[in-house]
Amino acid sequence: MKKKVRNIAIYLPQFHPIPENDEWWGKGFTEWTNVTKGRPRFRGHYQPHLPADLGFYDLRLEESRMAQEALAKEFNIHGFCYYHYWFNGKRLLHEPLDRKLKNPKEDLPFMMCWANENWTRAWDGSENNILLKQNYNKEDDRKHIKFLIPIFEDERYIKVNGKPFFIFYKPSLFPNMSKTLEIFREEAKMAGLELYLCWFERSLGWTLDDAKDIGFDAAIEFQPLSKTYNDFFKHKSKIYKKLTISNIIRKSKSLKNKLIEIISNHKEKSTRIIDYEEFINFDLTNADYGAKVYPGINPMWDNSSRRVNQKATVFKNSTPELFKKWYQGKYNHFEPFSEEENFIFINAWNEWAEGNHLEPCQKWGKRYLEVLK
Repeated sequence: MKKKVRNIAIYLPQFHPIPENDEWWGKGFTEWTNVTKGRPRFRGHYQPHLPADLGFYDLRLEESRMAQEALAKEFNIHGFCYYHYWFNGKRLLHEPLDRKLKNPKEDLPFMMCWANENWTRAWDGSENNILLKQNYNKEDDRKHIKFLIPIFEDERYIKVNGKPFFIFYKPSLFPNMSKTLEIFREEAKMAGLELYLCWFERSLGWTLDDAKDIGFDAAIEFQPLSKTYNDFFKHKSKIYKKLTISNIIRKSKSLKNKLIEIISNHKEKSTRIIDYEEFINFDLTNADYGAKVYPGINPMWDNSSRRVNQKATVFKNSTPELFKKWYQGKYNHFEPFSEEENFIFINAWNEWAEGNHLEPCQKWGKRYLEVLK
């Protein structure tokens, strides 16, 4: 019998102008502004990533959101995970979800992830230039969860055994994560709700050991920047150390070329280029399936259009066939934790400026979506 899993696609709402982005980045800025800056950096580099079926949409429009939902339903996406931007009561990029909440026709299930970082100029390489700061405190935690509870009560909100599923993007940034979870659960209980609280396991930040006994229900692989990412480069470094000068002299020309590639990819100022197939093979071979971690995959990754004249990370040679291999590998190994704890997360539905999207592009059309169908 085929096991039932629910595919969740991570959803970026930055495809409409807001006053803050107008001020910080220039009038009319949206994510499409970054997308159109993409240029090839090496031979065979797929840039720019340009949309096909849905075009350069504006997420303030019902027609755009309805078209996205129709496509997701057609290709076996159970729901979207919306990034949620909260800065001590100030929200950003909330218009698409706010409009969906008011529109019963937009009936695709959804959940939320608090993107709890400072808002910086990271897209132009200036990560230390803070535009909007996170200030964590107990009073704000209470204000925040009280704001979220009415959204959690929406019948379209994704739940596990009646518990709304909510994700923290970077728990390592909180001064007292366990206290924040305690406040969230306490306030929700007073409203008659239990919560299902998770976090993204990333290469930078907490390990599973760090999150132990904090109070989360589960973790989620944030691919490709999960723990696998760090382990992959540790593995590559070991290979590099074995390639001594004497070995290089004895080995073939192809091995010399491989060493040159490894060295160039580790230079601080160069574009870091990673072979997609090599990465997914490593991930499928080395993933730890013993912990309570939801599997994650990604179709592509290339943030060079966000980082013009800056260091970027590019996963080269991604194809729908390799994406299928990764998805099937994760699916085959994943044993749902319970009947309703059966999610696979896909990063992302529409991270266009990170070259990371299920939505149809001019090169691949719907072929990545067809893998999921």
